[in-house]
Amino acid sequence: MTVVLVINSGSSSFKYQLVDVETQESLASGLVERIGEDIGSVTHKTGDASYTREVPIADHAAGFALMLDSFAEHGPSLAENPPAAVGHRVVQGGARFFHPTLITDLVEINIDELSVLAPLHNPGAVQGIRAARAAFPQLAHVAVFDTAFHQTLPPAAYTYAIDRELARKHRIRRYGFHGTSHKFVSEEAARFVGRPLRELKQIVLHLGNGASVAAIDGGLSVETSMGLTPLEGLVMGTRSGDLDPSILLVLARREEMSPGELDSFLNKRSGMLGLAGVSDMRDIEDRRAAGDGAASLAFDVYIHRLRAYLGAYIAQLGGVDVISFTAGVGENSPLVRAAAVETLGFAGVHLDAARNDERRKGIRVISTDDSPVTVLVVATNEELEIARQTLSVAGVA
Repeated sequence: MTVVLVINSGSSSFKYQLVDVETQESLASGLVERIGEDIGSVTHKTGDASYTREVPIADHAAGFALMLDSFAEHGPSLAENPPAAVGHRVVQGGARFFHPTLITDLVEINIDELSVLAPLHNPGAVQGIRAARAAFPQLAHVAVFDTAFHQTLPPAAYTYAIDRELARKHRIRRYGFHGTSHKFVSEEAARFVGRPLRELKQIVLHLGNGASVAAIDGGLSVETSMGLTPLEGLVMGTRSGDLDPSILLVLARREEMSPGELDSFLNKRSGMLGLAGVSDMRDIEDRRAAGDGAASLAFDVYIHRLRAYLGAYIAQLGGVDVISFTAGVGENSPLVRAAAVETLGFAGVHLDAARNDERRKGIRVISTDDSPVTVLVVATNEELEIARQTLSVAGVA
């Protein structure tokens, strides 16, 4: 009873993965997308095989039926590998959910109500939860929240310097995101270095198209870069990260941009895309190497922001024992890793160039043997973490 079906649902798509927690193996995975459009798509992967089918998908319930068809047709058989529970990734848990939570009708209502804080994410999660509960009514369903790991932030870290009554009324505070990744990576790092989690001061850099950094003291998140929404913090693929709020007022006045247009501008047309015309770090690095000035500037801005956060978090922690790079850019870009820590020798961070340039799977050290701070590359596995947390509360572990 260690197999969990993990669901990550958006408004017009959902990802799924069948995970065996005991063996840490992904038995199958897939993507159902373009829900509600004229033609949708279902991609199911198991082993080295991948199967894609294009068909109209009216809603999430129809998508789940197609997912079940894919398991029946291509395997593994859910009859032979029955999931013990279903784990759901939910982006925003607000200040209500501190832990993975068994989904009841009331919990579902609460997740829906929190859509006001995550209008791009929670509504899709609710649709996925409803479809999954209908498809698997006999199973326990558990919500695992991106924000839960950061509920240990102290008030000084999560409070914005705005009118406190207005902030309380609209629940405006820093929540942080990528919590399942930061939790997974920090715990894996502690196991790898062979030291108790409670003794370590860690910084985890989750660098993908979305990016965040967390300061973790004794296994608890004490600071993180994302805020009320995933927009705050580092420069990302299409998100601006930190900026002067007055920029919004300038654009609203001079360009007559509406709130919706500003939201789209900052989330979908800024970041590396806004600076260089491409959002993928691989393209940025290639263009930079070819002498593209815009790509070079974009890379420099990206690294400048990374260094600023690293320095600030070392100060907040009072020193650091382990720095871990994870996610697509963090795991695969030696150039970003080297540039990010290049100026941190004063803090005891010394990178081994050959180790950093090596490309292989699995957790590995990229700092020198005599570096006071251990620098790691750790492959994140949010699906496995969600599956683990699901079993911990589903009553089947």
